[in-house]
Amino acid sequence: MSRVFFRNAMVWDGSGANPFPADVLVEGNRIRTVARSTGQLSADGATVIDCQGKTLMPGLVEGHAHLSYGGAVNDSDLGNIPPEEHVLLTMRNAKTLLDHGFTSAFSAASSKLRLDVVIRNEVEAGRLPGPRIRACSPEITVTGGLGDERKQHMYYESFGMIADGPDEIARTVRLCCREGVDNIKINISGDDLGPKAHGGMTVMRENEVQTAVSVARDFGKVVACHSRSAESVKRAVRCGVDVIYHCESSDEEALDMLESVKDRIFVGPAIGVIYGTLYDGEPWFSREFAIHIGMQRVIDDSHKVYSELRKRGVRALIGGDYGFVQSPQGTNARDLKHFVDLLGYSSSEALQCGTRIGGQVMGMGHELGQVKEGFLADLLLVNGDPLKDLSIMVPEESFLVIMKDGALYKNIAQTRAQERAAE
Repeated sequence: MSRVFFRNAMVWDGSGANPFPADVLVEGNRIRTVARSTGQLSADGATVIDCQGKTLMPGLVEGHAHLSYGGAVNDSDLGNIPPEEHVLLTMRNAKTLLDHGFTSAFSAASSKLRLDVVIRNEVEAGRLPGPRIRACSPEITVTGGLGDERKQHMYYESFGMIADGPDEIARTVRLCCREGVDNIKINISGDDLGPKAHGGMTVMRENEVQTAVSVARDFGKVVACHSRSAESVKRAVRCGVDVIYHCESSDEEALDMLESVKDRIFVGPAIGVIYGTLYDGEPWFSREFAIHIGMQRVIDDSHKVYSELRKRGVRALIGGDYGFVQSPQGTNARDLKHFVDLLGYSSSEALQCGTRIGGQVMGMGHELGQVKEGFLADLLLVNGDPLKDLSIMVPEESFLVIMKDGALYKNIAQTRAQERAAE
């Protein structure tokens, strides 16, 4: 059994407690010991990593991953990618996430039915580098909803699977389950970045939502949804959806409903693409255009809603629709700072959303997302203190060590130690 010994680390364990000095021993794929009395553990037979007081923390969890999205300007661009190239793009994105400290990814939709599934399977088999993945269906939508890019005079396949009425919804969900997804995604509301139904519209009927959830439950799947309007949030709660994304237009009734099921559901603002459209959209989106289509309003509303949800103890996930041209893959950890600057979270709370709470949405909260004895050894050694500066969590150069499931994917710390010894 392999052993890795992290000596002289400053551990931020994901629980919300203050960092503390410790030695950490990993055996196999589990954290064997977290010793707060440093210098007492035996390192015999172990690969020793001298942390030099740097931050050792849990691996990040992308809570709104789109592994198959890459460089799209418009939603329709996702449908234009041929399947062969799309597989390669998804494979590269999986590696990019792991390179940037994301050891797990909860997918919020695939562009084509089996893209997430095949990459998940290859990663699990050890043939591709990437995070552990909960694979998702494409976004299941209705005629005229987000993901329907067709026109009456021609058929056009985009990133959505279009199904109208309970029977079509049931068949589509069953198809996705048959093909091996872990998560089902449904689009209950429209979106202001989309070409048709705007974000204030609730386009999927309640019986359609109920059918999607019921069929997914029959197959043991988790259901996530796109819900910007207040009514779409309420439908999601009433019908038992597990992960409710966006929610920025929630009214008081919707907030109360979310709070009433806070031990069952997760929410996610997906603020990254909104911020990117406003501030990083040139030359594709002018700032004037971004304001015109409501991006500043979405940020303002998100601040109000998520400040309230935070106070009410509703669990939130980082992950901001990364994979569009204004929010590229690899910058996903910007969400940590967005949670602080835009939504009112503390640095520790934001990091918990990206670690401990992320482990819970992966269905592994009992063994993932914390530096804790017996937990899976998904660990990052960070060159700095993220509690003081969350921006250091974005560049891949910040991660001296990336460990996933007990395996050292990256170990610059050891290389640097060897270089110092040779000087």
